[in-house]
Amino acid sequence: MSDSTPPTSPRLWAVVGATGTGKSDLALDLAEALRAQGNPAEIVNADAMQLYRGMDIGTAKLPVRERRGIPHHLFDVREVTDEAAVAWYQPLARRAVADIHGRGGDAILVGGSGLYVSSVIFDFRFPPRDAAARARLEAELDEHGAGALFERLRAADPATAERIDPKNGRRIVRALEVLEQGSATHGAALPEKPELWHGATRIVGLQAPRDVLVERLDRRVERMWADGMLAEVAGLREAGIERGTTAARAIGYAQALRQLSGELTEAEAIAETQALTRRYARRQVSWFKRYPELEWVDSGATDAASLIN
Repeated sequence: MSDSTPPTSPRLWAVVGATGTGKSDLALDLAEALRAQGNPAEIVNADAMQLYRGMDIGTAKLPVRERRGIPHHLFDVREVTDEAAVAWYQPLARRAVADIHGRGGDAILVGGSGLYVSSVIFDFRFPPRDAAARARLEAELDEHGAGALFERLRAADPATAERIDPKNGRRIVRALEVLEQGSATHGAALPEKPELWHGATRIVGLQAPRDVLVERLDRRVERMWADGMLAEVAGLREAGIERGTTAARAIGYAQALRQLSGELTEAEAIAETQALTRRYARRQVSWFKRYPELEWVDSGATDAASLIN
C-alpha cells in the first residue's frame, strides 16, 4: 500500500507505554501524519486520571491549545468526586472509537492505564457487581487494611494477585468481589488468549532505557511542584477531591494532599511521588509486554509517518 492510499476501513491505533515516554506527542504526530493523507484521525484518552476535570499538572494532561486542532475525546469528563471505573469507561471509549470510524477516520487510543487500554482493544467482558459483597469487603478494607485482603486474594487467585498493587485496596476489593460470585477475575489480568475487539488494530508501545526513563520521571515530578501542583490540589480539595474514591488516591495528588494537611514536607511529598511513579512505570511495562503483536518503538526517536503502512 502506498503512503497516499488510505486503508479500506478505519483502523484503531493504541499508543501505549510507561508514563513519561512521550505517548501524547507520538499520538499527535500520528494523527497529523494520517490527516496529511486525508484520514481525519482523532484521539481517545485511555489514561484513568486524565478523565478528571482539573487534574492537569499531575497527570501531564496536554492543554487544549497544544492539541494542534485535533479532536480529543474522554478528557475532562468526570468530576473529582466521581468514581472512574473501567466498566464505566469501556462503552464510552468504544462508542467514541465507533463515532470516529463513522466519520471515516482512524481512532488513536492513547494512555498508560493498562486495564483501560485493554478494555477497549481486547474482547474484555466484565462480570456483574454484587453491591452487598462489595460493601462488606470495603468495610473489611477499612477495618483490616489492604494487606489482609491482599493475602486472601493471593491465596485464592495467585495469578491475579501478582498483577495487583498490594496497596490498591479498591482493585483488591473488586477482585475478591468477582471471586465470590464464582467468576474468573478480570481486573488485573489479560484474558489467557486476548482477542481483538476491532480487527484492524495496531498497537504501538513506546520504550526508553531504564536509566533515561527514571531520570526523566524524577525531573517531571519536580517540575509538577514547580509548575503549581500544590495550588492545583488545593483547588481540587475545595472541589471535594477528598470525597472521591479514585482521584484522591492518584500518585502525586495523594502526596500533595498530605503536604497540604501537614503530614509531609514538600521534599517528602516529591520524593514519595517519585518513588511511586518509578514503581508504576515498572508495572506499566510489565503489563504491556504481554500484549500480542505489540510493536515497540524508541521513545523520542520515532517518525510517526513511518508507522503508517
